Amino acid sequence: MGRAFVTDGQWRKTLAVVRSLGEKGIEVTIGENTRLATSLFSKYATKRVVYPSPKTRPDTFIDYLLDELKETSYDILFPMEEETLLLIAKNRERFSKLTHLLIPDYEKIEFARNKKNIIKKAQELGIPYPKTRAIKHIDEIGEVSKEIGYPVVIKPQVSFGSYGIKRARNEEELISKYKEVHKIYPFPLIQESIPQEGEAFGVSALFNKDSQLRAVFVHKRLREYPVTGGPSTLRESVKNEKVQELGLRLLKALDWVGVAMVEFKVDPRDGEPKLLEVNPRFWGSLQLAILSGVDFPYLIYRMAKEGDIEPVLDYKIGVRCRWMLPGDLLAFFSNLRRLKISPGFFNFRTNYDILSLRDPGPTLGRALSIFSLLSQREMRRLLFRR
Repeated sequence: MGRAFVTDGQWRKTLAVVRSLGEKGIEVTIGENTRLATSLFSKYATKRVVYPSPKTRPDTFIDYLLDELKETSYDILFPMEEETLLLIAKNRERFSKLTHLLIPDYEKIEFARNKKNIIKKAQELGIPYPKTRAIKHIDEIGEVSKEIGYPVVIKPQVSFGSYGIKRARNEEELISKYKEVHKIYPFPLIQESIPQEGEAFGVSALFNKDSQLRAVFVHKRLREYPVTGGPSTLRESVKNEKVQELGLRLLKALDWVGVAMVEFKVDPRDGEPKLLEVNPRFWGSLQLAILSGVDFPYLIYRMAKEGDIEPVLDYKIGVRCRWMLPGDLLAFFSNLRRLKISPGFFNFRTNYDILSLRDPGPTLGRALSIFSLLSQREMRRLLFRR
């Protein structure tokens, strides 16, 4: 029987990893900086540890995790959030002596999480992207208005989810909102707004240590929160050769290692899928890929044990998965056309990221974790900023 350590027990994607490995008899240790975390309530958690916060005590976190890996033999370490991923990547040599680690180099992760870098790379590769400008002074906004037109989206160069993203319909709003975002996320990008009716896709992929493709999966967003653009709350497995080719072209050009997801939105004005960003880590809708037959966590575990695997390039289409609490509930109440949305909100016969009769504990853990999140000053700041 194998053993894995998974960080960041708070999040849905972590729960997906825990369930994937646990169902196959692999012992899973879950770490988080609080006991009130979603995944810690899973029946598949063999061991639960509370470690120092990687945000506020990064050095202590690294020492704690290294000590845990020295005391207990683990086949693999799964860093789930960007903060932990970056810390572990920065200390890659120390961790690689103790366990298997399939992640890119620190510099590569930093490059990929910066939207300005990714837009530049897309330009080099001929991958379509929304008109984008990075300005150095507020006086340049007038030029941007003429070049891009309205509405526009103001995006931090580095952020996660929909944090820091604001929309402006005219120059007055752009100046005001740009200054607001700039205070927290210096020199954000100004980007044309793709009409909301355009379909949105995610291309998820896994590469081995030699940057060779070992798995790919495409999903389409059906709902998201915030409804103007944010994490998906309902999504479906699909085939889309065009967005798959574009996403893989970008990741191959980056010589990627491990997992990543590339996001696109189809511009209904010309039918072209436009690149939005790269998530250089596991993504929130991971459970859908697993249910569709691309079990990314287990494939990585097998690579740790076997050295390499045969590529997994096929999967079931039409599978749906829902982030019900609180994601899709918030999407429902914030949508003025909530009773006319399709698929309908009250169609509960689907799969869920967290809700599960076979593993009900995380639903309680998710409810309790809200208190934990609100007790953390940094998380409160992010939530209210959103």
